[in-house]
Amino acid sequence: MTLGARILKTGIAIVLALFLAQLLNAPTPVFAGISAIFAIQPTVYRSYLSIIEQVQGNIIGAIIAVIFVLSFGNNVFIIGLAAIIVITINLKLNLEKTITLSVVTLIAIMESPTDDFITFAIIRFSTVMLGILSASTVNLIFLPPKYENKLYNHISDMSEEITKWIRLNIRHASEHSLLKNDIDKMSDRLMKIDQLYTLYKEERNYFKKTTLLKTRKLVIYRQMIATLKKSFQTLKKIHRYENELLSLPEELQHIIQQQLDCLIHHHEHVMLKFIGKVKPNVVFEEGSISLDRNMLFQELMNYYKETELTVHENEEELKQYHMMQIVSAIIEYDENVEHLDTLITSIQVHHQHEADVTIEE
Repeated sequence: MTLGARILKTGIAIVLALFLAQLLNAPTPVFAGISAIFAIQPTVYRSYLSIIEQVQGNIIGAIIAVIFVLSFGNNVFIIGLAAIIVITINLKLNLEKTITLSVVTLIAIMESPTDDFITFAIIRFSTVMLGILSASTVNLIFLPPKYENKLYNHISDMSEEITKWIRLNIRHASEHSLLKNDIDKMSDRLMKIDQLYTLYKEERNYFKKTTLLKTRKLVIYRQMIATLKKSFQTLKKIHRYENELLSLPEELQHIIQQQLDCLIHHHEHVMLKFIGKVKPNVVFEEGSISLDRNMLFQELMNYYKETELTVHENEEELKQYHMMQIVSAIIEYDENVEHLDTLITSIQVHHQHEADVTIEE
């Protein structure tokens, strides 16, 4: 397990909240530390939203606590009823994320009221708010996230793994069960990549120049993910219908293998172009990198036209249907790679000196 930025920020926020609470002589500084835990967020933008929501939730918990103590006392059953009311109000106001903190504030105020209850409630409320503000300060100042680097590296690593498996599978050199397990794991990794894209999208820029660049990069990363998913879909089709591929003539198998090799090479070339390892104006010869979609489709159609259906007519038709799925996945993969190439070339023409994506070793 690695020590991530969010873990470190949580620790710093707790220390800061407890230190400030002790410095201000808060009677129960532990509540500041607890509230700091709930307020830590992965991005600056989410931190801003969290402040607004947590303050609202804290106010709701404090108000309900004061009303119930003054009206009914602080019996344990009253505290439970008050908690139900707080949760209901949070749900009605679409503040589900603040429910825990609202209940903490409620209990902190109701659990031990004094003679000067209003002053006691204000102090407890302020202590919880201190934790929220401490966490928000840490979010804004310490360890700013670099989700773009993480996003690119996750996409790049997964692209490499998928293309490796495609090369092996199309040559019938992969272990079927091992690849099946990896496909299941890659599905989970795709979900994580989508989450990273959302976090990167939420990062805010405060200058017009960087905002324009960020907007264009968002388009590229969205297309990168779409291309990655098409390559993954191609791998799954090839893996699932491996027997159908084996039943094709060797010449047709070789054509599909050759075209996939060209497509994978193109994809790798485009990913390297984005980080400046390939010049944006480099153009390979058409036959060496671009998939000839018409040729692939026609070769498959010609084969099936020349093939006479046997007594196992339904089985042969099913094989044709499966092969069409493979070819369709390859063509869609190729179209997405070409579109990604166009987008990356365009951004590098307009922002030649602003490539700030680095590869993590």
